[in-house]
Amino acid sequence: MLSLPFLLLLPTYILILLLPFPFPTSSSSPFPNSSFHLHPLPDPDSVVLEVQRKLDSSRRRVLSSSSCFTGNPIDDCWRCSSSDWHTDRQRLADCAIGFGRGAVGGKGGPIYVVTSSADADPVSPVPGTLRHAAIQEGPLWIVFSSSMTIRLSEELLVNSFKTLDGRGADVHIAGGACITLQYVSHVIIHNIHIHGCRPAGNANVRASPTHSGWRTKSDGDGVSLYGARDVWVDHCSISECADGLVDAIMGSTGITISNNYFSNHDDVMLMGHSDDYLPDSGMQVTIAFNRFGEGLVQRMPRCRRGYFHIVNNDYTYWEMYAIGGSANPTINSQGNRYTAPSDPNAKEVTKRVDAQEGDWDGWNWRSEGDVMVNGAFFVPSGDGLGVKYGKASSVDPKSASLVDQITQNAGVIGGPRDNGDGDGNSGVNYGGVTTAGGGDGGSKGGGVGFGYLGMVFASGAELPPSHCYSSLLLAITLVIALFSLCVHPS
Repeated sequence: MLSLPFLLLLPTYILILLLPFPFPTSSSSPFPNSSFHLHPLPDPDSVVLEVQRKLDSSRRRVLSSSSCFTGNPIDDCWRCSSSDWHTDRQRLADCAIGFGRGAVGGKGGPIYVVTSSADADPVSPVPGTLRHAAIQEGPLWIVFSSSMTIRLSEELLVNSFKTLDGRGADVHIAGGACITLQYVSHVIIHNIHIHGCRPAGNANVRASPTHSGWRTKSDGDGVSLYGARDVWVDHCSISECADGLVDAIMGSTGITISNNYFSNHDDVMLMGHSDDYLPDSGMQVTIAFNRFGEGLVQRMPRCRRGYFHIVNNDYTYWEMYAIGGSANPTINSQGNRYTAPSDPNAKEVTKRVDAQEGDWDGWNWRSEGDVMVNGAFFVPSGDGLGVKYGKASSVDPKSASLVDQITQNAGVIGGPRDNGDGDGNSGVNYGGVTTAGGGDGGSKGGGVGFGYLGMVFASGAELPPSHCYSSLLLAITLVIALFSLCVHPS
């Protein structure tokens, strides 16, 4: 029989159990069906097949449905759904394809409205700033109250389960440090101009509400992935950075880079840390529906190890080469348009870096359904010379007009795709973020209510912390067990 003092203290024990325990945390996915993987997918060709199925489905809808559909499965998913994106922003998280398709970003979390472009203190960021939003724990969908240019004083260290959603505003991260994803997962970066990125560092920078630390000098990448996974970069316009536009190293994997517009840069994308860094063998990247524009030189991408599916991109310019690699990466190029420069010595799409033909002739590089323009040519090797590639070899040659259609809205939608100095995009006419409800405190009832530190909850009320349900269930279970001991003592 349990003692009377214990029974008298039982309510206190229950209250302790109901205190907010930190689960789920940002290091464990709150979405059991997401591809939160530590290791590469064992069958990358199945992911390629899935991309092809979605492309075929979107093309069929173009022929049989309304004018909304473009044949681009990502855009058709969120722009042509039954709900309006203004009121259903988080539908975007269901629309990724390829190896980054499991990136849920801030899905399921509250919406945080960035109201200030300031970034004066990278250790103690002010509420309402992008840095304050990006470092928070748990899922968060980050939007912008108005158009703004954010000049970051130091790298923006984005925490796990975050979406940076620039729809509804003309948002530029420019002229300073830019975005770093280091040992985080489930990040979506959508519809943001990123340009003029410069090295920063040798300073303390906050990475989470509970941790800040010393950062050495950064490279000046537009978006830097360092040991990151489940990442999706979509509909961004990226140009003129000190190092790479999008670089992924140190075992990063589960990545999709789609619908972006790249321009005016030398080393566009580096995928892989070094030839002898074995963890990059598990890197898996989808590069889809991007437009590689004016002023580019090389590395679109430059790959080390890993598996790279390059599908339905429009390569309009390069000075040295388009796709390069070393250390035996697998490159699966399907349905792209490669337009070679006028230089007769730069017609080749591909480049094996620091390797002799006897070393690279077994590397699996293939071209299928690609359109070669102005003398462009792709040098295949390994299984790419034959028909082996099996399940992943089912793309028919596509016309150049189809590439035009799929990439017509590449870059930031609703504004100049090349960061302000070129022709504007056709696409969604954004009218700014529209929110109803009060400006401070949660709005109860209908509409949209502002919550803590600018967060907006679609229901108009603050969402209860998910950990409370788990704590309550644990407490109830314990009470039942104790009651059974009291009634039926051993």
